[in-house]
Amino acid sequence: MPPPAAPAQPIGVFDSGVGGLSVLRALRARLPAETFIYVADSGHAPYGDQSPEFVEARAAAVSRFLMAHNAKAMVIACNTASVLVAASLRRLHPLPIVAMEPAIKPAAMVTKSKVMLVLATTSTVRSESVARLCRAHGDDVRIILQACPGLADQVELAEFSSTATRELLRQYILPGVAQGADTIVLGCTHYAFLAREIAETAGPAVFIVEPSDAIAEQLARVLLTLAPASSLSQAATTFYTSGSTALLSSFLTAINEPFEQVFELPADSA
Repeated sequence: MPPPAAPAQPIGVFDSGVGGLSVLRALRARLPAETFIYVADSGHAPYGDQSPEFVEARAAAVSRFLMAHNAKAMVIACNTASVLVAASLRRLHPLPIVAMEPAIKPAAMVTKSKVMLVLATTSTVRSESVARLCRAHGDDVRIILQACPGLADQVELAEFSSTATRELLRQYILPGVAQGADTIVLGCTHYAFLAREIAETAGPAVFIVEPSDAIAEQLARVLLTLAPASSLSQAATTFYTSGSTALLSSFLTAINEPFEQVFELPADSA
């Protein structure tokens, strides 16, 4: 009998909280043989309301944790962290790092009214990365940038369809639709869990752009240069959080995400 295959190096995925689980789903669907470690930095969420220096410090701490677990690649499953600190993390660590940015480019290609609405956190809306995207793709498209304070917090609480959540959605979506937006960009991974409610608020004529599948394809391309997963049977995901393990467990149950246990992020990373 041949010796058992060595454990695969995991892919590290992190977000300020539970939003990145929407990206993790796409990654697991595209790469079912890979092993993942997911870190929800819920003890410091949401990143979107924090200073760039704070986000950089948290991203550095979480990335060191993932590196200590021998991650072969890393996915920043958070738009805010991606636009603020992806470059610094790439300088800090030698492994491939896949980051996100609001899907303004693909939205500009599909809008018929030439008006799009970008829903994102305050930090993302104010970032140079988004300003660059607007300059690159806004020549013949009106781009309405809408900061959405409080919305990610509702997702963290699994309040997908509550009265408070729906009121926030009306406040953030309806003015843009009234100005002619026929395309909505979900510029925060948390908002993917509100896709149904966003669609209901915006109406059937509005198209929603969400980048998780594109991120999964990008990671698949990156992994072509690395060692493949050793065995389909070893595929698994380990979950860590800097917040409440009970809350993350409850959220995973609510979205029907399989898991065995949620672990506390060690004190030196939390």
